[in-house]
Order: sequence, then C-alpha cells, then structure tokens
Amino acid sequence: MCGLPRCPIVSRFHEQLIIKPSSSYVGISPSVFIGSFNYPDVHGGPLLINDSDNPQEWLAHNLGIEDIVSIRARTIRGRSALHADANNLQEIALSSVPIDVDVSFDKPVTFNLNFDGTIAPVGFTGSVKKMDILGNARVERVVDRITADTDMVATDACIALRESAIDVYRISNLMTAGLLGRRRKFVPTRWAITAVDDTLSTQLKKEIARYPPVDEIRLFTGEIFGNRIVCILVPGDWKFEMIEIWGRHTLWAGEEDVIVQDREGISKKGYSPISGAYYSARLAACEYLKNAGRSARVIFIRSISSEYWAPLGTWVIREAARKAMANHPVICESVDAAVKQASAIIGSGTWVPHSTLIPELRTQRTLFQF
Repeated sequence: MCGLPRCPIVSRFHEQLIIKPSSSYVGISPSVFIGSFNYPDVHGGPLLINDSDNPQEWLAHNLGIEDIVSIRARTIRGRSALHADANNLQEIALSSVPIDVDVSFDKPVTFNLNFDGTIAPVGFTGSVKKMDILGNARVERVVDRITADTDMVATDACIALRESAIDVYRISNLMTAGLLGRRRKFVPTRWAITAVDDTLSTQLKKEIARYPPVDEIRLFTGEIFGNRIVCILVPGDWKFEMIEIWGRHTLWAGEEDVIVQDREGISKKGYSPISGAYYSARLAACEYLKNAGRSARVIFIRSISSEYWAPLGTWVIREAARKAMANHPVICESVDAAVKQASAIIGSGTWVPHSTLIPELRTQRTLFQF
C-alpha cells in the first residue's frame, strides 16, 4: 500500500523468525548505545553482535541494505541504569577492537526492530542483570592520552582525535560513553553522532576560511543505497546549502515529492530542519575542502529514491557524500550549467526553486572576481 519495493514492517517479522530470544549472551560487544528517553535519567548498555558495528566496514564488504538490516536485526541492545555498568561500558567504548563479554538478562530479550533517520536500527532489547568483561581492551595511545585528560574540553578532545586519524565513529562512541570533556557524563547516542559531526565541521570551517577559493565550478556525484548525492562547489568564501528531496512514494513522502532546505554562512544558528543528515553532509564537504586547501560555496543535494526502503542512519549520508567527493568532478562553465547538470543527474529540477543560494550566486559578485 505504501508503494515501497520492500515493506519494513514485514521485514521485521522475517528477521524475527531466524533468532530465538535468549536470556544470556556470550560473544563480542563492538560498541555501546545510550538512549535519549527521559533525559537526563537515561538508560544504556552494550551492543551485542558477533559482527562489525562500523559502517565503513559494511561498505568495504559490499553489504546491501538487506544485509545491514539483517545484522542490525540480530543485534541486542543491553539496557540498564548507567551507574550499574559504567566502567564496563567505558571499557567497551575505549577498545579499538570488539571486546568479549558475558551478559545475562532479567528475562529473554524482546524483538522490536525500529527504523530511525539518525541511528542504525537495533533488533533486540534486554534488561541487563549482570555483565562481565572477558577480554582485554586495546586502546590506541592517543585515545588513552586524550580520554585521560580531564582538563581538556570535549570540543578540543574531538578535534585532537580527528587530527590523530581517529575516525568519526570511534569519536562518537567515546563521547556517548562519557569519556570526553571536563564534566564527564553519558551522552545519548543520537545526540553524540550529531554533536561530533557538528563539532568537527565547525572547526574545519574555521580552517577553510583562511584558504583561497576553488578556481572553477566543480560538480561531484555519487550514490549509496538509493541516496544520490550531487555536490556543487562554486568559487568564493564558505557558504553551505543543503537540499533534501524525498521522491514520491519513498519513506517520508506520499504522492508528491517532499523537499527540505537549509543553509549557512560562516556560522550556524539553530538546529537544522534536515536534522542530523545536514551535519553529516557538511562534515564530508568540509573534509574535502580541508584536504584540497580551498574554500568554496557549496550546494549539496541529496535525492532519495524508493530503493532506500529502510533508513539506516545519518552515516549513509556521510559516506555517500565522501564517496561522491572521492570521484573526479565535472568542471562546469557557469552556475546555470552546474544547475542544469545537477537536475539531469537527479532526474528533476523541482529542487531549484527551493534554493536561496543559487539566485545569490547568479547576481552577486565577490571580491575574488575583481
């Protein structure tokens, strides 16, 4: 009835059939999860799955949406008051490799596979009765040093970790486990993901502002799981606009396309109406410009087709954008040529009237043009 090629609700039951709920688990825990309900009195626990919890590894192994949903449907989220297992959770988050654990639950875990736009889905939930760490955590020297520094604010800690080549997924896990900053506390996972994307890209923007502009209009494109990305870089100082298009009969659209827009200059006020996807996309654009040593005005378009039948989290946007900007760009002669090319790739020009940056680029002259 919804018009999707695969029904997420039916998929829940298919995945449920292959797992028998248990009241114990012995295996590895790749990360931790902290809920946001009833904050600050939140609950959390380990994620339990004898598989990876790293999206980059999923993509490296060419996993499809169904494969990832299957992994996440088998994943168990332990749940308890945080004071009970704080040390164990932090040891799991600190380890650079999944750590062996032995967990018993008050009763057999329950299946409830929920899909969300920010975090990856989880299939099972269980109230933790007892948890023991069986293995030893392996901690990189830089992670050990920064997490031990209780005088370093969380923002500086995130930046220092990034500059030491610690990936954004590890940094988010350390933040959610309350291992960064002066006033240490657990952070809901969905908040930590966006906070890290925002913190890192805000710092990168400051660095990009000192760079010369790109010397031509560049257009990048790429796609992951029905998320088609087009990114246009126009010479000039930093500005960023994102336009998100949910095509008709996709997850969050009916008979008509749903289009959402947001933009910024050197600073950003308020939370984006595009939610966490905005900050994930912005981080990927900033990473490219930082590596290129250039500044630009960025128009970022995300078009979602019905192929994306289950939302997997904002990591999809981040990795799709990184993939797009790793490709060779198309060089366009003008803004209008870039817009025309982007519309051809997206398959429609309905997004163009929603842009406020394009009219500005067409009419304004910058200092770089004199």
